[in-house]
This record gives sequence, structure tokens and C-alpha cells, in this order.
Amino acid sequence: MLTDRQLIILQTIIDDFIQTAHPVGSRVISKKENIKLSAATIRNVMADLEDLGLLEKTHSSSGRIPSEKGYRYYVDHVIGPSIKDKEVDLITHMIEDDIYEYEQIVQTSADLLSKLTNYTTIILGPDVIKAKLKQIQFITISPQLAVAILVTDTGHVEHRSVTIPIGLNINDLERLVNILNEKLYNVPIIHLEKILQTEIYEIMKKHIKQYDQMYAYLQSVMRYEQPVKIYIGGQTNLLTQPEFKDIERVYSLYTMMESEEKITNLLSSNSSGIKVTIGNENENDAINHLSLITSSYDLGLDQIGTIGLLGPTRMEYKKVITLLKGLSNEMSNLLRQVKEDE
Repeated sequence: MLTDRQLIILQTIIDDFIQTAHPVGSRVISKKENIKLSAATIRNVMADLEDLGLLEKTHSSSGRIPSEKGYRYYVDHVIGPSIKDKEVDLITHMIEDDIYEYEQIVQTSADLLSKLTNYTTIILGPDVIKAKLKQIQFITISPQLAVAILVTDTGHVEHRSVTIPIGLNINDLERLVNILNEKLYNVPIIHLEKILQTEIYEIMKKHIKQYDQMYAYLQSVMRYEQPVKIYIGGQTNLLTQPEFKDIERVYSLYTMMESEEKITNLLSSNSSGIKVTIGNENENDAINHLSLITSSYDLGLDQIGTIGLLGPTRMEYKKVITLLKGLSNEMSNLLRQVKEDE
């Protein structure tokens, strides 16, 4: 553990560097009202912190910047419990006043959080394959084209285009919808294809004239290839940070963000609460120079989603952690309320 003198110098340097992105020297620290130490004493303390691996000295300045180890100590030992941030109330009111659908609530949360922090927000919806089908509808666009709409118990809505077999009677289509809603209601998404191949197929043979053609189209409708829904806010925010001058790093990051599988793996976790990974603690090379803070939100019935904020290692940790804790609680409460009202 650090001494009180070392702790206040470390905190001052990190807080200052988070705001300015410039190395912090002893003279700057000595001018702080809460620092009652001489510049010489401050330099000695800074040297001790550097020896401990908590600070680094840049080649172009006598000032110091925090190391990844320094940020980790700051997160684990300096940041204390925070009261609910007023910006969480702002998010809550904006969501409650204007947004009611699950998809809208989550995307709006991602956009608002990215605007409040100027970082990139990534939100994973709950695992779709763990969800259950609530309703299926077909909207006819033309004689040969319809849109299938699947709604799950988590509020997830999926739209799929369906080609209608030539000559299919509209009454057959209505009959098919009734069959599907009766037999597939509350069935886990992961089991839809199996039930379609067995029970639904046999019923279609009896009641639908062109059952073979319609069955082929239904197979594509019932197939879920994306296990989670991804919402992103402020995707270009990181480009405004002074750290992003390395074109290769930028390319690597945005290539990673184009991959739904990589983003899902990045945020997927069975742990609850706040998780902070800093720099090289991130196993993905595309973000090993960034910090990622995640928090889970709960929809009940074992349905869990994840909120993540991606930013530079000089992230405003206290603000972000406070916002994430508050937002995850508000989203959990509001989304459960939406489900109860349905």
C-alpha cells in the first residue's frame, strides 16, 4: 500500500492527465491548493512512484504519466463509492418520457451514454437463443413477398423477408400464422427448428396445400445465426481522442468492431457488476491500448445483457463507473416494467 503522500501525488497526476493528456510535472502539482509539499519533495515522491511502476517518464518531458499499473491501483484503491450521478437521472427521464420499446430503450441508452462520456458505447442484448418466442406475424408486401416478424419474451424483434409461393391462398397463409402462434408460443428460440421439422411439418401437410414450398421458406425464418443483438453508440468518438494518431491502431480497432462475433466475445461474461480491464489486461490486441468498463443489466428470468464503454486508458473512471452502475440499474428496472406491461 502507498503512503498518504504517495497516494495524493498519484491521484493528482492521474486526475490531471485524464483531463489534459499531457505529462504532469512537479511544478504543476506544487501549485495545487490541496498539495502542501515543495517541488523537490514532489519530485522525490514521483521518482518513488516510478520505481514502483505506477508512473512513467516520457522522453520529451520531465513530467510523468500514469502507467497501466498506476491506473489499476487508482481504480482498485483510490476511487471510492459514488452517489448517483445527476446524469443518470437525465438518462432515466429521457428514456421514460419518450421510449417504450425494448430496442429503442437500449439504442437510446447507448447513444446517450456515448454523448455523456465522449467514448464508444457497446450494449449487448440478452442472448437470443435463451429467449422464447412470443408471437410471429406475416405482413404481405406483394403477392410474392411478405415480412415475417418474430417477437421474443425479451422484447427482441426480428424482421425476415419471406417469398410467398406462387398461387398460395391468402387463407392458407392466415391458417399457417395461426398454427405457428399456437404451437410455437413460449417455445425457446433454440428449439424452433426442431419443432418446425417435426410437429409443425406434419400439421402443415394436413392443412396447407403447398406445404413443401412454404416449409422451405419457414426454415430460413426460424434460423437464428446471431445469438445476441448489438447496439453501438458514438462509434467515431475515439477518433477525437489525442491517443488516436496511429493509423494502424485505428484500422485494427474498427476492423474488430465490424465483427459481431468479436464484439460479442469482447463483452460476453457470466460475471455481474462492474468489470474494468485496462490496456494489456485486454486479451484482444485491437484494444490492448484502451480501457474497457462493462456492467450487466437484468431483464429477469435469467435474461442478462451487457453495457460496455470503450475509451483511452486515461478514461474518467469514476464518472464512467458511476454512470454504468446507475444506467444498468435504471435499464433493468425499466425493461422489466416494459415486459410486465406487455
